[in-house]
Amino acid sequence: MRILSGIQPSGKLHVGNYFGMMKPALELQEQGEAFLFIADYHALTTVNDPAALRTMVKDVALDFLAAGLDSDKTAFYRQSDVPEVQELSWLLSIVTPMGLLERCHSYKDKTAKGFVASHGLFAYPVLMAADILAVQSTVVPVGRDQKQHVEVTRDIATKFNNQYGEVFTIPEPSIRDSVAVVPGVDGQKMSKSYDNTLEIFGEPGVLKKRVMKIVTDCTPLEEPKDPESCNVFALYKLFASDEEAADLAARYRVAGFGYGTAKKELLAKINDHFAPMREKRAELEKNMDYVEEVLRKGAERARTETQKTLQAARKAVGLE
Repeated sequence: MRILSGIQPSGKLHVGNYFGMMKPALELQEQGEAFLFIADYHALTTVNDPAALRTMVKDVALDFLAAGLDSDKTAFYRQSDVPEVQELSWLLSIVTPMGLLERCHSYKDKTAKGFVASHGLFAYPVLMAADILAVQSTVVPVGRDQKQHVEVTRDIATKFNNQYGEVFTIPEPSIRDSVAVVPGVDGQKMSKSYDNTLEIFGEPGVLKKRVMKIVTDCTPLEEPKDPESCNVFALYKLFASDEEAADLAARYRVAGFGYGTAKKELLAKINDHFAPMREKRAELEKNMDYVEEVLRKGAERARTETQKTLQAARKAVGLE
């Protein structure tokens, strides 16, 4: 099984990123041949500050290594260090129908939020397909709301194979249903776009303030509360054992239990969970040469595969 995952360096990584993408990706490195890339070319569709982009790429690399990425098991690399992906993106674009791209949620969502309707934003799914197909990945872990990305990749690969011969492996999505949508401090899906995140490696004081601002209902202190409708409890369950979650749920249902207490217990869980990672990240930040070496070696491993794929695609279309 060959697994591919990618993440955009578009801001500080948060609890939603961790449970939605990071943790599953780190678990999958134990199950097959894993490729994980930092999607800096994709980020250019929304990030236009060069210095900020460089900083965010560095932060993502540090965050993943601190969280437990094993560079011996996972090829970890910057997208921009694997140039074959860009040429392959063009070869895939020649078989990609306009209608397919026009139906993509990512383009509609970004333009609805005010992002410039550029060609890069419109063609984003083709580059994503190139990322996946270049390493001939068989499995792509995604949340249910991202399944369309893999479906588009499958459509493009099938069209190319039908027209030019069997060049690409058709990947399968691995849907992550085990983790529900992670709520942000305002109750919406946790997202940098909504400024409602709890940063994994943020300052302790800032994290505390954010946790204490999590939106709850107006149930009075003296009345029992429903844990299943509470954003604080939804976040707590991500960190707690089944027994711990059941204990907190029982206390919710007893008169006199306050949301402030629940928030303090959530904060303690977050701090305990990420404390070792924060310590490791601080050590890694002092040794950026090591981090760069990890990314360089990861790109070399990825290019071993992407060069073979690109050569096959070039030959198929008549360029070789």
